Amino acid sequence: MPHDAADQSRSNAPIRFWHARSWPIWEMPRHLVTSILLVELTTVGLIAVAVLARPLSSGDDLMRAGLLLALALAHTEGAMRVERTRRRIALPHYIDLSSVWIFAAALVLPPVLTVPIVIIVQFQIWLRTGRPRIPCYRNVFTTSTMVLAALGASLVSANISNGATFAGADIFAIVLALLCFTTINTALIAGAIAMSSPQPRLSTMVGHWDDNLLELSTLALGALVATALVINPWLVLLVLPPLLVLHRSVLVRELEQAASTDSKTGLLNAAAWHREAERELRKVTRKSDLRAVLVLDLDHFKMVNDTHGHVAGDHVLAAVADALRAEVRDQDLVGRFGGEEFVVLLAGLEHGERDLSVVAERIRRRVAGLRVEIPTADGPLTVAGLSVSVGGAVHPRDGADLRSLLQLADAALYTAKRAGRNVVRMSHDVPAKEHAVRPPLPGDVAEHTVDGQ
Repeated sequence: MPHDAADQSRSNAPIRFWHARSWPIWEMPRHLVTSILLVELTTVGLIAVAVLARPLSSGDDLMRAGLLLALALAHTEGAMRVERTRRRIALPHYIDLSSVWIFAAALVLPPVLTVPIVIIVQFQIWLRTGRPRIPCYRNVFTTSTMVLAALGASLVSANISNGATFAGADIFAIVLALLCFTTINTALIAGAIAMSSPQPRLSTMVGHWDDNLLELSTLALGALVATALVINPWLVLLVLPPLLVLHRSVLVRELEQAASTDSKTGLLNAAAWHREAERELRKVTRKSDLRAVLVLDLDHFKMVNDTHGHVAGDHVLAAVADALRAEVRDQDLVGRFGGEEFVVLLAGLEHGERDLSVVAERIRRRVAGLRVEIPTADGPLTVAGLSVSVGGAVHPRDGADLRSLLQLADAALYTAKRAGRNVVRMSHDVPAKEHAVRPPLPGDVAEHTVDGQ
């Protein structure tokens, strides 16, 4: 934690801080900018209220605050190289482990000390692992969400005793504080992602279950740090070594995920899709439990690269990938086979080919309606007039294994191409004489409407 949205910066050009009009934040939609500023102003107001309502108390608080801050800074320095790598591969949800110290501070320190710890730690994390990749305004917003989460947790846990041990009521308050902390932080980040994405998905906004499990585990470790601070502050020193090891364990998991992901589209790559699709087909236990495969190929994609360059082509591929994700369910598998070809495994179909045809036609229409906005040095460029040809096959009718399904779906795709492109064809449309592996098609020429030139 915190959750962090993917970097949407459009330019790597240096930005002078005193030139306010050049700040990247003004490139975002006005409603998103307004929401971000509202969150930040609310944070400032609540900080003022919290400081005035509960001023600095004892010397023990100062000692605990100093120890937590020192360990948090040492933690960031010790994990700096690992975290720089994680930031590059963990998008759109980057979860750092700083909440170990921030949540502990929220449980045992007054807000007047908790807030500076949050601000200093978040600034150091950005300075050492995020800058210049992460714009300053994003770090300010992330810090604001963490401050609000910490203030919420502090309010819930305000009655925790400072005795030698935590009582049962204190344990209950810690659990409530943990839920409050993660709910506030996740809700604010998810809201920002939802407003910045044209068609947000739940998994994009709140992350996958393992991301949230890591967040909850980090907060639980923070609760143990708070317990150690109450019993014997020097016990907290024992937390730092295993925490640094945890960073490397998380990195290994994220590297495995990155190795399964196509870098241009965020979809599964061919090897990972094959592996997951084989596993999905092995789950089938009843004849009524239908699965199906779609193979899709962008029509005339070479023309996009030849006319506008490969950077524009990459934007188009990413937009098509988003369209595919928007038209299938979270449990369906979407992958990129390379080039301009995509593949989808649909699970849990009730009516076999009829359901498959409906999904395929929805995808075809969505791709045909795409208008891909591409920033260029000469102004925005819009690529439209895209189309996709689709072939489909149903399991187990068209094949008992994945190889057979792919061969027949690919043959149906070739039939769609021969029928004029921008159409959907199913396995029953494939002539008996067609080979499973289609020959190359001549004359892949595109007609695109291009705005902004």
